[in-house]
Amino acid sequence: MPTLDFKGKHHIYAHHLSVPYRPLERDENRSCNPSDEEDNLIIHGDNLQALKALLPRYANRIKCIYIDPPYNTGNKDWIYNDDVNNPPMQEWFKEHSPVDKEDMERHDKWLCMMWPRLHLLKELLSDDGVIFISIDDNEVNHLWILMDEIFGEDNFVANIVWHHRKSSQNDIDVSLSHNYILCYAFEKSSFTFNAGDVDESKFSNPDKDPRGPWVVDPMDAPHIRENLTYEIINPNTGKVYLPPAGRHWRFSKEKYDIAVKEKRIIFGKRGTSKPQYKRFLSEAREKGVNIFTIWSDVGTAADGTKELISIFGRGQPFATPKPTDLIKKIIRVSTDKNAIILDSFAGSGTTAHAVLSINKEDSGNRKFILIECEEYADTITAERVRRVINGVENAKDKTLKEGLGGSFTYCTLGEPIDMKAMLTGESLPSYPVLAAHLLFAAAGISIGNTKLEKKNDDGLFYSDDTNDYYLHYQPDLAFLSSDAALLTQDHAERIRDASRQNGKKAIVYAAGNYIGQRELTKMGITFCQLPYVLHER
Repeated sequence: MPTLDFKGKHHIYAHHLSVPYRPLERDENRSCNPSDEEDNLIIHGDNLQALKALLPRYANRIKCIYIDPPYNTGNKDWIYNDDVNNPPMQEWFKEHSPVDKEDMERHDKWLCMMWPRLHLLKELLSDDGVIFISIDDNEVNHLWILMDEIFGEDNFVANIVWHHRKSSQNDIDVSLSHNYILCYAFEKSSFTFNAGDVDESKFSNPDKDPRGPWVVDPMDAPHIRENLTYEIINPNTGKVYLPPAGRHWRFSKEKYDIAVKEKRIIFGKRGTSKPQYKRFLSEAREKGVNIFTIWSDVGTAADGTKELISIFGRGQPFATPKPTDLIKKIIRVSTDKNAIILDSFAGSGTTAHAVLSINKEDSGNRKFILIECEEYADTITAERVRRVINGVENAKDKTLKEGLGGSFTYCTLGEPIDMKAMLTGESLPSYPVLAAHLLFAAAGISIGNTKLEKKNDDGLFYSDDTNDYYLHYQPDLAFLSSDAALLTQDHAERIRDASRQNGKKAIVYAAGNYIGQRELTKMGITFCQLPYVLHER
């Protein structure tokens, strides 16, 4: 498989692994009807760090990811600010910041920005999950190869063409009227699109058939098949019909005779034409329609701007908002009612608006996670969501005026969980935060919406089918520096007895221990020393 080489690739190849974990910190004042249960999230912070922060709870759980990254048009629309631990690279990234058309290496920088984010996004996707990426001609060729390399070319699903502009661009020879939406599955064999909505305007009932509105489908299909080639006689004219050259009838003779008895075969409006088959709206609704790769029915970029103005009632608060109908279609064709949808380039908050709107329509329980690094995360991204939840007083749309309902928790990123900071006591994470981080970083376990807390005095905080997990910890440097933080013989024996009773082994995280490795092995205990175990992943 071809791969894409670009400047800086070897420096950022594993950068996503070195990004520190930072806990999510709730901001109740900026939240909207926040829930103690697993809530919608709006995260203000660098999206690379925020994606890493999501892993302990959301790895392998996200059904649908939609992102709208910078298109890299050269119009100074983005800045590369990842903290890559390489001085020459840092100097290179500072050149032409923001990235502009004069930067002859802007494509390399864009790829350096996308590479680690795509890796983390893939870790968050469920096995049957799918990612959609909006892009235009500036980077679609590079992105396609990058996605083949990270997600695998066998997991390419579609390149959707969105008709995003209806007006003409008079300042160029060829007016650009489309963008792309690249679509990849985590595992294509596990993903299927939901059927699309039926265009009911094509159905009618001119003969007042009691079975309801219908359309006619051709009776023939491509290729020649002898068992599906037979004479059909028009009973009104006596004319004999065979399939057109190179084609066959859709049904066997037996099924055709059944269709005649069911009065599903017609011969044109006047009864003098070739045979056609009646297909009823009720059947079409049940089956749905296949998804096409050209989308012209989901609004335009101008519609996205009008929507935003109708919510904020002023100017143009955001330059390039996507229309809600576009994101709603993405969600409809790829998720069920309980899916989690992630947008890590949240912008004006269209994805959250779309999720809340669909939930209102079908009583769904979909959740959204938005990440936005810019300062407008509160004043535009979250504020839009607050308004569509509570209702927009002067909105012309009745549903928008009444409000869609819902909630979200607004979060920022806390201090990194860092070995050096823990050793000095400069930054000591809370017990639940450290427990969740250790489970994922050292054991590869994503806890979902499970609340981690100390279940007994011995520090049990989590169990699975084979192991009990213990954390002997307090966010207090005096405790961690004392003998009380060490695993003792008595403590280990209690853990051994409890785990053996359940037929399990024990994994213990603590600052140190008084027991030799041979004795720990006999007890069925794996000891992991804090904070050094933080570097195992």
